[in-house]
Amino acid sequence: MRGLWVALALLLATALPGVAQTRDGRNAAVLVADRVALEGDTRLVAEGNVEAIYRETRLKAARIVYDRSEDRLILDGPIMLIEGETTIILADSGALDADMRNGLLRGARMIMDKRVQLAANRIDRVGGRYTQLYKVAATSCRVCNSATPPIWEIRARRAVHDQQEKQFYFDNAQLRVLDVPILWLPRLRLPDATVERATGFLMPSLSSNSQLGAGVRVPYFIRIGNHRDLTITPFLAANSRTLELRYRQAFRNGDLEINGAFSNDELVADNRAYLFASGAFDLARGFKLQFDIEAVTDKAYLVDYDYSEKDRLDSTLALTRSRRDEYISAGITTYQTLRDGEVNAQIPTIIGDAMYERRYFPGRIGGELRMAYAVYGHRRYSDLDILGRDVARAEADLSWRRGWTLPKGLRLQFEGGVAVDTVRTWQDSTADSSKTQATPRAGLTLRWPLLRQAASGATVVLEPLVMIGWAGGSNSNLPNDESTRVEFDEGNLLSLSRFPAADRRERGLSAAYGFNWARFDPSGGQASLTMGHIVRDETQPDFTRTSGLDGLNSNLLLAGQYRTAGGIALTARTLFDTSFDLTKTEARAAWITPDLGLGASYFWLTEDLAEARPDPVSEWAFDGSYRISRHWTGTANWRYDVSNNRTAEAGLGLQYRNECVEVDLSLSRRFTSSTIVDPSTDLGITVGLRGFSAQGFDNSYTRTCRN
Repeated sequence: MRGLWVALALLLATALPGVAQTRDGRNAAVLVADRVALEGDTRLVAEGNVEAIYRETRLKAARIVYDRSEDRLILDGPIMLIEGETTIILADSGALDADMRNGLLRGARMIMDKRVQLAANRIDRVGGRYTQLYKVAATSCRVCNSATPPIWEIRARRAVHDQQEKQFYFDNAQLRVLDVPILWLPRLRLPDATVERATGFLMPSLSSNSQLGAGVRVPYFIRIGNHRDLTITPFLAANSRTLELRYRQAFRNGDLEINGAFSNDELVADNRAYLFASGAFDLARGFKLQFDIEAVTDKAYLVDYDYSEKDRLDSTLALTRSRRDEYISAGITTYQTLRDGEVNAQIPTIIGDAMYERRYFPGRIGGELRMAYAVYGHRRYSDLDILGRDVARAEADLSWRRGWTLPKGLRLQFEGGVAVDTVRTWQDSTADSSKTQATPRAGLTLRWPLLRQAASGATVVLEPLVMIGWAGGSNSNLPNDESTRVEFDEGNLLSLSRFPAADRRERGLSAAYGFNWARFDPSGGQASLTMGHIVRDETQPDFTRTSGLDGLNSNLLLAGQYRTAGGIALTARTLFDTSFDLTKTEARAAWITPDLGLGASYFWLTEDLAEARPDPVSEWAFDGSYRISRHWTGTANWRYDVSNNRTAEAGLGLQYRNECVEVDLSLSRRFTSSTIVDPSTDLGITVGLRGFSAQGFDNSYTRTCRN
C-alpha cells in the first residue's frame, strides 16, 4: 500500500505541474483512486472512487482524465465538487482546468449551506470567483420528486453566483408558488445563504386594524458598512401613511440603536411621530456610559400603531463604574407621561442623581465598613403650590456590619450606622423649606440554618430567623415624592428601612421574624417557602395600607416557589392582614415542554386612596403556545379584568414553518378604552421565504420525503 501511495504522488507531481506541491505544503494536490494509469505522454486516467483535493476544493467523480496538453480535467459522473464548508455542486459530466477554477459542468445541481439548491442545465466556473448557471431553478424547499413542485422557486434564464461578494444575480427571473408564476423581474439580486447582512428588500407583511384599515409594510434594508445599517419601512394603510426607520451601529466600545416613525393619518389632525434611541459604551478607567431617548408627539400614538405599551416614557443619561469595593453612578432622567388624566407638568419631569459608595475591611475590628454619599433632585414644570413642588436632597451614610458563627451553626449578624440627610423644598407651603436630620440605626440578626438529607436523596433546608432593629430620629415635615409605593417581600424582610428611597426612613424599635424553607431533589426539582412578620413600637404613617407595613403589626408575608424537572414552575406571593384577609396577592404558573408552553398569572390589590386606587384591582392573564404538528404552531393570550368583569385583551396566532417558508397569522383585540385610546382589532399576516439569508436554521421543521 505504501508503494501505491508513493506512485500516485509521483504521478500527480509529474502530470499536474501547475499545481505541484509547494515547499510549505499549503497548496499541495492529493489524488486518490482505485486505479491510475498513463495513456501516452499527456493523459493521466484515474478510475474508481476518484477523489482530488486542492486547497479548499474537493472533487469526487467516477472517472477523471487529466489532459496535460490542454491542462484540463475531463470528468465522468456522478460528480461532486465541494468548496469549503458551504457549497456542493453535483453534476453528470463536465470539464475543468487543473486548479478547478474554470470549466463547465452539465446536468448540475448546486447546494448552498445545506439549505438552498439550484438546478441548471449547465454550470460554468469562471476565474474561481463566478459560477454561472443556465436555465436555473432555485429553491430552499425539499424536492422529493419531479412530479411534485416545490412550495416556491425562482426560475431564471441565467444566475450568477459571485463567491467574493456572496451574491446571486438572476436574469429574467420568475417567482413561482406551487409552480404558478406570481412575480416576474428582469433582474433580481439575492444574498447567498452565508451572508448575514446585505442591502435589499425584506419580506413584506400585511395587516388590518379597525382604526388604521388594511395596510402593507415593505421594509428595505441598507447595509451602510460592516458595522452600520439602516432599515426603512414604508407602511401604507387605508387611513395612514407611515414611514418607519431603524438605524444600528456597532462601535469598538459599544453600540447604538435608533427606532422611530412618522405618520400622517385620519385619527388625529396633526402629524404624529415617535423616537426611541438607546446606546451603551465602555469608557476609560472602567466607566460605562448608557443612554436612552424616548419621545412621542401624542399619548395614543404608540398604542394605536402597537409600537409600545409604555404609559410613561423615560429618557436617561447615566455614567457608572462598578468595582469590587467601589461604586460610582451619576445620571439625569426626564419623564413624559402618557397616562390618561395625568398632567406632565405636575409630575417630577427632570430628575438628577449621583452616588459614590466605598467599602473597607478594617483589620482591627473586622467586618465591613461602608461609606456612601448621594445627591438627588427633581423638578416639576408647574408653578402651582404643592402640585409644582421641587425637591433637592443630599445624603451621607456610614455603616459597619460583621457576622459570627456561633455554636450549633447559629449565624449572628450585626449592622450599625448613621445617615445624615439634608432636604430643600420649593413651592410647597405645607412642608419645611429646609431640613437636616440624622438617623442612627442598629440591627442584630440571628439565623439558624438546619440541613437534613431525606430518604429519597433530597436535601431539605430549614432556616428560622429573627431580627431586632432600631432607628433613631423623627419623621420631619418633609414631602414624600420617591417612596409613595412600597413593596413588602422576602427581599426586605430583614431590612432596617423598607422604603425604596432615602426621603423616608423607618423609625423606632422593630422586630422581624420568620423562616426560610427549601427542598432540592436529585431529579432537579426544587421548592422554597418564606414566611415573615414584623412588629414595632410605633406606627409608620408613610406606609400605605396596601404595602402591608402600616400599623404596629405588619401583614403576614408568604412567598413560595416550586419547580420540577418536567418544566412546571409556580411562583406566588401574598400578604394577609390581622384578620387573615388578603391585602395583596400575585401568582404565576407555567408549564414548558419542547412542544407546549402554558402560563397563567393572577394579581389582586385592595383599594387604597393613598396609592390613587379607589377600587380593588384584580386581573387574570393567560398565554400559551402549542406545536400542533411538525410544521404548525398555535399561540393564544387572554387578559381578563376581574374587577370590572370584562376582557381586556385577547389574541390568537397560527404559524406554519418548514425548511423554506414561514407564515404567521395573528388576530388580536384590545377591549379597553379611555379618553385617548379606543378599542381596536388587529389582523396580521407575514410570509417569509427562508434560505437566502443567514437566519437561524432548525432542522426539526424540515420536511422528509416518503419512499
